[in-house]
Amino acid sequence: MSYFEYNNKRIYYEENGNGEPLILLHGNTASSKMFESIIKLYSDEYRVITLDFLGHGKSQRLEEFPLELWYDEAMQTIALINFLSLINVNLLGTSGGAWVAINAALERPDFVKKVVADSFDGRTLAPDFAEKLSKERRISKQDKTAKQFYAFCQGSDWESVVDRDTNCLLQLVKEQIPLFHKKLSELKMPLLLTASHTDDMIRHDLEEEYNSILKEVPYGEKYIFQNGYHPAVLSNNIEFARVVKDFLNSI
Repeated sequence: MSYFEYNNKRIYYEENGNGEPLILLHGNTASSKMFESIIKLYSDEYRVITLDFLGHGKSQRLEEFPLELWYDEAMQTIALINFLSLINVNLLGTSGGAWVAINAALERPDFVKKVVADSFDGRTLAPDFAEKLSKERRISKQDKTAKQFYAFCQGSDWESVVDRDTNCLLQLVKEQIPLFHKKLSELKMPLLLTASHTDDMIRHDLEEEYNSILKEVPYGEKYIFQNGYHPAVLSNNIEFARVVKDFLNSI
C-alpha cells in the first residue's frame, strides 16, 4: 500500500494505468473505493491516481474535520502532486471533490491542465443545503444500502466518519465560509461541469448555476445527463467516461 505525508499525517493513494495523469477526487463520506468499478474506463488512456482524503478510507483518522474542508483537501491533493512530481495533471472531482478540484486548480494553476467538476452545487451551497443534508444523513444512517456504502468506503468506523463530516458541513454553513479562496475568474485552465438532471442531492436550479459559472471562467463547458442518480460519474459511467475523454483530449 502507498502513502504520503501531509501535515505529519499519512494519506493513502493508488495508481493504475499509464499516460497523462488523471486524479480522481472522491466526495464527502466516500473514499477512493467509490471509483473501483470505473477506473478501468480511464486507465486505458491515463495514469489514474486516487487518494483517500484525511479522515477517510485507509488514510489516517482525524478527531474532527477542518472547517474549510474542501480547501484543506485541495491542499492534500497538491501535496500528492508534489510528492509524485507530476506535471500537466487533470483533476476529476465529484460531489464534494468538485470543490476540491477547483480549489486545487485555483491555488496551483502551474500543476493543473484541465478540471472536471461533477455533481455539485456550484459557487455557493443551495439555500436549503443544511436542511437537506441533516435529513439525508439521518435517513442514510438507517438505510441498509447507504450503510453498506459507508462501510465499503470507510470500514467499521463509518458512522463516526459520517458524523464528523456532517458536523463540519453544518458548521461551514452556519459560519458562511466561502467555498473558494480565489475568484473563479482566476481559473486559468479549461473547466467541464457535469451533472444529472434527475440528481435530487444537488440544487434545483443547477443548470442556471452552471451557466453562471461558465460566464465567470475563461474556458468552460457543461454536459448535463438526462438521467442518473448522485453522482453522475458513477450513474452514467460509460457515457461519462466518453464525455470526459473527449474533453481531456480536445485542444
